[in-house]
Amino acid sequence: MASISGYTQNENISDRKQLFNNNWKFFPGDTATAKEVNFNDSNWRNLDLPHDWSIEGRVSPKNPTGGSGGYFPAGKGWYRKSFKAPEAWKAKKISIYFEGIYMNSEVFINGNSLGIYPYGYSPFSYDLTPYLQFDKENVIAVRVDNSQQVNSRWYSGSGIYRHVWMLVTDPVHVAQWGVAITTPNVTLAKATVQVKTQVKNETSSSQKIVLKTLVSNENFKNAGSNQIKVEIPANSIKEVAQTIIISKPLLWSPETPHVYQAQTQILQDEKVVDNTKTGFGIRSLKYTAENGFQLNGRTLKINGGCVHHDNGCLGAAAFNRAEERKVELLKAAGFNAVRTSHNLPSEAFLNACDRLGLLVMDESFDCWKVGKNKFDYAQYFDQWWKRDLAAMVMRDRNHPSIVMWSIGNEIPERGTPASVKTAKMLADEIKKMDTSRPITSAIVGNDKKWEAFDSLMALHDIAGYNYHLFSAPADHERIPSRIIVQTESYPRDAFNNWNLTQKNNYIIGDFVWTAMDYLGESGIGRWYYSGDAPGEHWERDFFPWHGAYCGDIDLIGWRKPISHYRSMLYNNAEKLYMAVREPEPEPIEIKETWWSVWPTWESWTWPGFEGKTLHVEVYSKYPSVRLYLNNKLLGEKSTTRDQEYKATFTVPYSSGTLKAVAVENNKEVEFTTLQTSGDASKIKLTADRKEIAADGQDLVYVTVEITDKDGVLQPNAIDRLRFEIEGGGVIAGVDNADLKDCDLYIGGTRKAWHGRALVVIRSKQDAGDVKLTVTSPGLSQAVLTIKTHKR
Repeated sequence: MASISGYTQNENISDRKQLFNNNWKFFPGDTATAKEVNFNDSNWRNLDLPHDWSIEGRVSPKNPTGGSGGYFPAGKGWYRKSFKAPEAWKAKKISIYFEGIYMNSEVFINGNSLGIYPYGYSPFSYDLTPYLQFDKENVIAVRVDNSQQVNSRWYSGSGIYRHVWMLVTDPVHVAQWGVAITTPNVTLAKATVQVKTQVKNETSSSQKIVLKTLVSNENFKNAGSNQIKVEIPANSIKEVAQTIIISKPLLWSPETPHVYQAQTQILQDEKVVDNTKTGFGIRSLKYTAENGFQLNGRTLKINGGCVHHDNGCLGAAAFNRAEERKVELLKAAGFNAVRTSHNLPSEAFLNACDRLGLLVMDESFDCWKVGKNKFDYAQYFDQWWKRDLAAMVMRDRNHPSIVMWSIGNEIPERGTPASVKTAKMLADEIKKMDTSRPITSAIVGNDKKWEAFDSLMALHDIAGYNYHLFSAPADHERIPSRIIVQTESYPRDAFNNWNLTQKNNYIIGDFVWTAMDYLGESGIGRWYYSGDAPGEHWERDFFPWHGAYCGDIDLIGWRKPISHYRSMLYNNAEKLYMAVREPEPEPIEIKETWWSVWPTWESWTWPGFEGKTLHVEVYSKYPSVRLYLNNKLLGEKSTTRDQEYKATFTVPYSSGTLKAVAVENNKEVEFTTLQTSGDASKIKLTADRKEIAADGQDLVYVTVEITDKDGVLQPNAIDRLRFEIEGGGVIAGVDNADLKDCDLYIGGTRKAWHGRALVVIRSKQDAGDVKLTVTSPGLSQAVLTIKTHKR
């Protein structure tokens, strides 16, 4: 096998798509000559992608990203990578494919500019074939300009934060994103799989080929095939349609996320000249006002959450494992759907949604022609909307998890004739590429009456309501055919939104703002105390707040009480939960904001409140619950739908064991407890996996908990922790979920918050054990070993 300088073992050159993440050089700043081949980058930093330089910096009120961007640094930066092209590439077509660069990137090959791409969330590629040199080193250089601030309403990150690939094909090949798979007819007995393949002929003569498509199920067993002879004219693209019938198909759903694979081969003279694989699912979608959203013929209510693209302490870096874990957390929290607010997600995220079973509303833009910030996408919309919309639909159209396209969010010009015209333009363009899914966007009220948006909503297959579901019954009387989804909602309105959704078929579900905490939009969801600066997050700066606390899940993956409550409404996987409302230290009061819920904790450790009344919240899907303190019955309360599946007990605080017991038919059937913790004594480490791949890309998430001598979490612990790594790993990030803690997210130390912290370890290229040691003065140290292996 030929070798390429600059590639590592996991970048296999025999593949048509080769990972190009490793051995890059990085410089945080701007230097015009960095594009030149002979530029001296010897003193630049060596790193592997994906990379976000913003998360490496310190949050500061002086940083120009401001509260919107989480007060993180931005600026300009350069990346360079040298490589040798193997002889085997001489007869090939070579492209470089970037999954995402934030933002305003310009890419050079051997000093030649390949183009500028403004939008930081779109994937794009450039043809390298005319520029490659086979007798010496080639140099890719990338300039990234995220200096024009503010350009986002949330944390964006800076740099090449998603994967980079080399695409290597014969001159006759399947075009990029050239396979479109739909399943127009689906029954339990059989399914019709329609495959449309764009074949590209980059030669000067007509080419005769055989196009062969083989479908296999998740066990790699053959499920069907089709082949056809085709002639492709010189220098052209031809779309070829094939139909494959699958007997007894395994249907895709959140409960049974069966994924098939279509292998597309181009043969010339019985030789395979191109070979690509596309994952897809077999499922049917139907939306009506009468029956709501039906998946595979069954009505399904959407319990959704909005998410931004960041991965907490990793910033925007889209490691496959980080994206997969995000989906795992959403599923574990009871969500069955996610809205990718307000931009294209990573490919790894969508792959995980397919594999694990999470419905997706795939969203394109936060604004159209009128902006929300001085340097946002509005300045590029007219020139770039078509290319960016195509990037979303063409790249993502085969994902079975995607059940809706969204063309925008809270568009400033909504309610005007211009917005109607733009919406039609966007919707029509999507329908040229995909007609198998409905189109929506998120609409919120402004100074106009709600009815003023009827003409805009009429251009959507589904009307997206932000915070306006209470209008749905009246809207249904006015426009009975309208299908409604709430695209954003306040966390505290969980029951009312669930209730409306359950009672009305034309309401297909709700997406809460948000499913997970995120960086930027600083202070949304905060609560505060008497004497603190009042107001909502958009009214003033609330530094040191540098993120959003409105999520059901916090930045280290802990499910807040609201998460358990919401999941109980929509699911029966958990039916009993207990937490305690944080007491107000009189005379100080706790103040809430629009997106907040009262700070509530899984804690019965409240020193200083002995004898004072605390409020204990119990969520239950059982008819009633009893509450015991130290085995003494304090009372029993109903928890039916009439009580919104909640009971609140007022309890004079004393240490010990608090126990909530579910009661059904006058029998105690389930219980949960909270135990008062003693003084902090020990450190407990829990890894999400015991073994990871030694490929420089894999991650292990280690939860750190401070406990008393008996192993009970000490929820008030704020001890400073120090982390040391030995062996085949490095610290990729540290966190504690406290969005007012300004410690670095990349480093070797972090305070605990509510007794917890998180360490993310990234593997190295060499196999071997990773040893993590965590220490803190006055606590016994903890050691954890993770094995690594070569794939």
